[in-house]
Amino acid sequence: MGASSSSGPIPLVCVPHVDTAKFMGTWYVIGVLPTIFETKCSNAIERYSFTNENDKRHILIDFTYRNGDDPLRKEKSNKIKSLPQKGWVNDSKVGNEWKVSPFWLFKMPYLIIENDYSTCVIGYPSRKYAWIMARTPEIDKVKYDDLVDKLSSKHGYDKAFVEKNIRKVPQVYDDEERKLRGLE
Repeated sequence: MGASSSSGPIPLVCVPHVDTAKFMGTWYVIGVLPTIFETKCSNAIERYSFTNENDKRHILIDFTYRNGDDPLRKEKSNKIKSLPQKGWVNDSKVGNEWKVSPFWLFKMPYLIIENDYSTCVIGYPSRKYAWIMARTPEIDKVKYDDLVDKLSSKHGYDKAFVEKNIRKVPQVYDDEERKLRGLE
């Protein structure tokens, strides 16, 4: 018997393995199929760390960003915002599927669908959201375009939806911004 179309999308396939210790650290959000918090963010950064070095399952996530498309606009309305989160690695031996909680009692799936430790893509089961991240504030256009293309060609995201909704997140850092963000 074949699967009916009402059964929903096929599950996303994660990368086979993620070394969570190697994954920890600073990631710049380069592109996004945005949640409500990311529709106009800039200089978005996620920092991952273990809650305890002896426990490789529990993760602290510090998501910081500025509102608006001009990250260096210094008005009060554009101050650095922070959304601290907690993460749980489902299986620390595999490391590719997490749960992330931005708010108490709310845990979102966090599926690592592309990863070479310099860039990664995080997918969401409904394929409504995705995050393209890198260890540096910018990546080569060819690499970025390839990761965007893989959302639909490899991971089953609707191509028209991706093309319409993918948002390149502005990443611009002057000396003051680097100092404020601890990026020196």
